[in-house]
Amino acid sequence: MRVISEHIGVIMGGQSSEREVSVRTGQAVHAALLRRGYRATCMDADTSLAFRLQGHNVTLAFLALHGRGGEDGTVQGLLEMMGIPYTGSGVQASAMGMDKPVAKTLVRCHGVSIASGVVIRRTDHPIIPERLPLPLIVKPARGGSTLGVSVVRQPWQWTRALKRAFEHDHEVLVESFIEGREIAVSVLDGEALPPIEILSPGGIYDYAAKYEKAETRYLCPAPLTERRSQRVQELAVRAYHVLGCVGAARVDFRLTTRGRPVFLEINTTPGMTQRSLLPMSAAQAGIEYDSLTERILQSAFQRRSSGMGRKLRTRRGRS
Repeated sequence: MRVISEHIGVIMGGQSSEREVSVRTGQAVHAALLRRGYRATCMDADTSLAFRLQGHNVTLAFLALHGRGGEDGTVQGLLEMMGIPYTGSGVQASAMGMDKPVAKTLVRCHGVSIASGVVIRRTDHPIIPERLPLPLIVKPARGGSTLGVSVVRQPWQWTRALKRAFEHDHEVLVESFIEGREIAVSVLDGEALPPIEILSPGGIYDYAAKYEKAETRYLCPAPLTERRSQRVQELAVRAYHVLGCVGAARVDFRLTTRGRPVFLEINTTPGMTQRSLLPMSAAQAGIEYDSLTERILQSAFQRRSSGMGRKLRTRRGRS
């Protein structure tokens, strides 16, 4: 086994509603790093994180955070200020990726189709938008793991769906629901991995379908024509670059009944649990889990080589 001098802090948990999934990701990543010979320590993203990073003399951070307080650029900003290189996308890309309306606006300007929709705030009059016919999908404007997401097929479902989404954010995105197939494309270092089709109970890939329902099925590679497979991969890579992503990301689409890909969202810190799509797609491409973890870690080394972290080491040397 190799002995590697870097001390990697696997940052996980936090206080978001996706804490449980983040812990699973962090534990799996930690185990993989140990198998690869790295010195790694799991760290919860709580209020003492900065002190523990310094106390343990962490030289690189592997981000295993999902949701607010980690996937949205906040922890990335802390690490930037501390001079600790980290995995994945930077502050700006993470913040834009987390904000669904912002991400959709940007990718649409670069030729990626999105669904018609509006943003509703708590202070707005909560009526069904006249220009959007049913069915609709209602979701928090920021957040992940499809928490707080509902499909509204009947008017009586509207108030409950809105209330559920507002439990997770003060802004809610309401869009036309795209009937069709759910396709996820993971992107690693700017290259698309094999697409996955998700067959979930009820036709919506929500939190329960992701992490609780064993009957959810995944087809990898997705049974698409070569032309459609290449198209969704091309659009995923385009969205990845438009937002300025680094390392690994996952782009979700709905494929309409006519085969047109419609962008749903981008996940700048994809899950790495046993049920996660990124490791599944990577395995199909011949990249086993431990190798995938090390590939993602390379984005932190790249930040190190670009100069990030030098100031912190200089300050420590003077103290």
